[in-house]
Amino acid sequence: MRNAEKQHMNRIAELGCILCKHLDYGSTPAHLHHIREGQGMSQRASNFLVVPLCPEHHQGGSGIHGLGEKGFYTRYKLSELDLLAMTLEALYSSSR
Repeated sequence: MRNAEKQHMNRIAELGCILCKHLDYGSTPAHLHHIREGQGMSQRASNFLVVPLCPEHHQGGSGIHGLGEKGFYTRYKLSELDLLAMTLEALYSSSR
């Protein structure tokens, strides 16, 4: 992993769970979820295409891996790309 990737991932993780913030749950520590949109199962996702999700929203029963992408969208009305857009908006608004 290159230094630029590490720096980007650290900055994203520092944002806290983007979904918790969206749901007004406040700031919660985050794991990084790699966006898989448009990729085959064997392809490695880019380390720049990550979103911060708390353990529950990442791998828990109400999370993107627990519900699957379709179930996640049904529950929250948000896709991975929506989460990425929210993350980038938060990242750039915090760096001003």
